[in-house]
Amino acid sequence: MSGIKAWTQVATKTLLDLRILKVEEVTAVSPKTGRTHPFYVFDSVDWVNVLPITAAQEVVFVRQYRHGSGTISLEIPGGMVDPGEAPEIAAARECLEESGFEATNLKSLGTLAPNPAVFNNFLHTFVAENVTPIRAIQNTATEETEVVLVPVSELKDRLRSGEINHALVAATIWRYLCE
Repeated sequence: MSGIKAWTQVATKTLLDLRILKVEEVTAVSPKTGRTHPFYVFDSVDWVNVLPITAAQEVVFVRQYRHGSGTISLEIPGGMVDPGEAPEIAAARECLEESGFEATNLKSLGTLAPNPAVFNNFLHTFVAENVTPIRAIQNTATEETEVVLVPVSELKDRLRSGEINHALVAATIWRYLCE
Protein backbone atom coordinates (compact mmCIF):
# COMPACT_ATOMS: atom_id res chain seq x y z
CA MET A 1 0.00 0.00 0.00
CA SER A 2 1.24 3.48 -0.89
CA GLY A 3 2.16 6.03 1.75
CA ILE A 4 1.27 8.90 -0.59
CA LYS A 5 -1.76 10.91 0.56
CA ALA A 6 -3.95 13.36 -1.34
CA TRP A 7 -3.52 17.07 -0.78
CA THR A 8 -6.54 19.06 0.41
CA GLN A 9 -7.61 21.85 -1.91
CA VAL A 10 -8.67 24.91 0.09
CA ALA A 11 -9.10 27.56 -2.61
CA THR A 12 -9.41 27.94 -6.37
CA LYS A 13 -8.99 31.22 -8.23
CA THR A 14 -9.60 31.57 -11.98
CA LEU A 15 -6.71 33.52 -13.50
CA LEU A 16 -7.78 33.32 -17.14
CA ASP A 17 -11.01 32.12 -18.73
CA LEU A 18 -10.62 31.11 -22.38
CA ARG A 19 -13.13 29.43 -24.67
CA ILE A 20 -11.59 25.97 -24.40
CA LEU A 21 -10.05 26.07 -20.92
CA LYS A 22 -9.49 28.04 -17.74
CA VAL A 23 -6.19 28.66 -16.04
CA GLU A 24 -6.69 28.30 -12.31
CA GLU A 25 -4.55 28.82 -9.24
CA VAL A 26 -5.35 26.04 -6.79
CA THR A 27 -4.22 26.40 -3.20
CA ALA A 28 -3.70 23.06 -1.49
CA VAL A 29 -2.52 21.85 1.91
CA SER A 30 0.32 19.34 2.11
CA PRO A 31 -0.74 16.23 4.04
CA LYS A 32 2.87 15.86 5.19
CA THR A 33 3.70 19.38 6.42
CA GLY A 34 0.31 21.08 6.75
CA ARG A 35 1.61 24.03 4.70
CA THR A 36 -0.32 25.57 1.83
CA HIS A 37 1.13 25.90 -1.66
CA PRO A 38 -0.19 27.37 -4.92
CA PHE A 39 -0.50 25.14 -8.00
CA TYR A 40 -1.58 26.04 -11.53
CA VAL A 41 -4.13 23.88 -13.28
CA PHE A 42 -5.71 23.92 -16.73
CA ASP A 43 -9.42 23.34 -16.22
CA SER A 44 -10.94 21.82 -19.36
CA VAL A 45 -13.87 19.70 -20.41
CA ASP A 46 -13.24 16.05 -21.18
CA TRP A 47 -11.98 15.05 -24.62
CA VAL A 48 -12.64 12.08 -26.90
CA ASN A 49 -10.68 10.20 -29.55
CA VAL A 50 -12.15 7.54 -31.82
CA LEU A 51 -10.25 5.02 -33.93
CA PRO A 52 -12.64 4.51 -36.88
CA ILE A 53 -11.96 1.33 -38.86
CA THR A 54 -13.61 0.51 -42.19
CA ALA A 55 -14.77 -2.96 -43.27
CA ALA A 56 -11.61 -3.06 -45.44
CA GLN A 57 -9.50 -2.74 -42.25
CA GLU A 58 -8.43 0.83 -42.91
CA VAL A 59 -8.29 3.46 -40.20
CA VAL A 60 -9.92 6.77 -41.03
CA PHE A 61 -7.40 9.48 -40.17
CA VAL A 62 -7.74 13.22 -40.60
CA ARG A 63 -4.86 15.42 -41.63
CA GLN A 64 -5.00 18.99 -40.38
CA TYR A 65 -2.89 22.02 -39.50
CA ARG A 66 -2.22 22.48 -35.77
CA HIS A 67 -1.47 25.97 -34.49
CA GLY A 68 0.25 24.77 -31.32
CA SER A 69 3.01 22.88 -33.13
CA GLY A 70 2.80 24.87 -36.36
CA THR A 71 2.69 21.59 -38.30
CA ILE A 72 0.31 19.48 -40.31
CA SER A 73 -0.67 16.51 -38.16
CA LEU A 74 -2.06 13.04 -38.95
CA GLU A 75 -4.69 12.25 -36.33
CA ILE A 76 -7.79 10.23 -35.64
CA PRO A 77 -11.05 12.14 -35.13
CA GLY A 78 -11.47 13.66 -31.72
CA GLY A 79 -12.43 16.74 -29.80
CA MET A 80 -14.24 18.13 -26.81
CA VAL A 81 -17.22 16.64 -25.03
CA ASP A 82 -20.04 19.20 -25.03
CA PRO A 83 -21.76 19.99 -21.69
CA GLY A 84 -24.25 17.22 -20.86
CA GLU A 85 -23.04 15.05 -23.76
CA ALA A 86 -22.02 11.42 -23.19
CA PRO A 87 -18.44 10.68 -24.34
CA GLU A 88 -19.53 8.00 -26.84
CA ILE A 89 -21.98 10.47 -28.42
CA ALA A 90 -19.21 13.07 -28.65
CA ALA A 91 -16.88 10.52 -30.27
CA ALA A 92 -19.45 9.60 -32.93
CA ARG A 93 -20.24 13.30 -33.54
CA GLU A 94 -16.56 14.26 -33.90
CA CYS A 95 -15.93 11.35 -36.28
CA LEU A 96 -18.83 12.38 -38.51
CA GLU A 97 -17.97 16.10 -38.45
CA GLU A 98 -14.25 15.69 -39.12
CA SER A 99 -14.29 12.78 -41.56
CA GLY A 100 -17.83 12.29 -42.89
CA PHE A 101 -17.72 8.67 -41.62
CA GLU A 102 -20.50 7.34 -39.41
CA ALA A 103 -19.25 5.54 -36.31
CA THR A 104 -21.75 3.18 -34.70
CA ASN A 105 -21.11 0.39 -32.22
CA LEU A 106 -18.40 2.33 -30.41
CA LYS A 107 -16.35 0.28 -27.97
CA SER A 108 -14.50 1.97 -25.13
CA LEU A 109 -10.73 1.58 -25.04
CA GLY A 110 -10.67 3.24 -21.61
CA THR A 111 -10.10 6.64 -20.12
CA LEU A 112 -6.74 8.40 -19.89
CA ALA A 113 -5.48 11.44 -17.98
CA PRO A 114 -3.88 13.65 -20.69
CA ASN A 115 -1.42 15.27 -18.27
CA PRO A 116 -2.47 14.93 -14.62
CA ALA A 117 0.27 17.32 -13.46
CA VAL A 118 -1.54 20.31 -14.95
CA PHE A 119 -4.81 19.21 -16.61
CA ASN A 120 -7.90 18.17 -14.62
CA ASN A 121 -9.78 16.51 -17.49
CA PHE A 122 -9.86 13.07 -19.07
CA LEU A 123 -9.61 11.60 -22.57
CA HIS A 124 -12.22 8.97 -23.41
CA THR A 125 -10.92 6.60 -26.10
CA PHE A 126 -13.02 4.49 -28.47
CA VAL A 127 -12.77 2.17 -31.44
CA ALA A 128 -15.55 1.95 -34.03
CA GLU A 129 -15.47 -0.87 -36.56
CA ASN A 130 -17.18 -0.98 -39.95
CA VAL A 131 -17.49 2.80 -40.25
CA THR A 132 -18.99 4.09 -43.48
CA PRO A 133 -18.80 7.41 -45.31
CA ILE A 134 -22.23 9.03 -45.33
CA ARG A 135 -21.64 12.75 -45.91
CA ALA A 136 -19.11 15.48 -46.56
CA ILE A 137 -16.78 16.72 -43.83
CA GLN A 138 -18.45 19.36 -41.63
CA ASN A 139 -15.58 21.55 -40.47
CA THR A 140 -16.09 24.81 -38.60
CA ALA A 141 -14.63 28.09 -39.87
CA THR A 142 -11.40 27.37 -37.94
CA GLU A 143 -10.92 23.77 -39.07
CA GLU A 144 -9.78 22.19 -42.29
CA THR A 145 -9.37 18.42 -42.44
CA GLU A 146 -8.83 15.84 -45.12
CA VAL A 147 -9.39 12.11 -44.81
CA VAL A 148 -6.46 9.72 -45.07
CA LEU A 149 -7.13 5.96 -45.01
CA VAL A 150 -4.34 3.92 -43.40
CA PRO A 151 -4.34 0.10 -43.28
CA VAL A 152 -4.52 -1.22 -39.71
CA SER A 153 -1.42 -3.29 -40.53
CA GLU A 154 0.61 -0.05 -40.91
CA LEU A 155 -0.27 1.51 -37.54
CA LYS A 156 2.81 0.32 -35.63
CA ASP A 157 5.19 1.45 -38.37
CA ARG A 158 3.58 4.88 -38.60
CA LEU A 159 3.77 5.28 -34.83
CA ARG A 160 7.41 4.20 -34.72
CA SER A 161 8.40 6.46 -37.63
CA GLY A 162 6.88 9.51 -35.94
CA GLU A 163 4.41 10.14 -38.75
CA ILE A 164 1.74 9.81 -36.04
CA ASN A 165 3.19 11.97 -33.26
CA HIS A 166 0.16 13.39 -31.42
CA ALA A 167 0.59 11.83 -27.95
CA LEU A 168 -3.12 11.34 -27.26
CA VAL A 169 -3.68 9.81 -30.69
CA ALA A 170 -0.70 7.49 -30.15
CA ALA A 171 -2.03 6.48 -26.72
CA THR A 172 -5.43 5.63 -28.20
CA ILE A 173 -3.85 3.57 -30.98
CA TRP A 174 -1.58 1.70 -28.55
CA ARG A 175 -4.62 0.93 -26.40
CA TYR A 176 -6.26 -0.61 -29.46
CA LEU A 177 -3.14 -2.54 -30.51
CA CYS A 178 -2.71 -3.96 -27.00
CA GLU A 179 -6.26 -5.35 -26.81
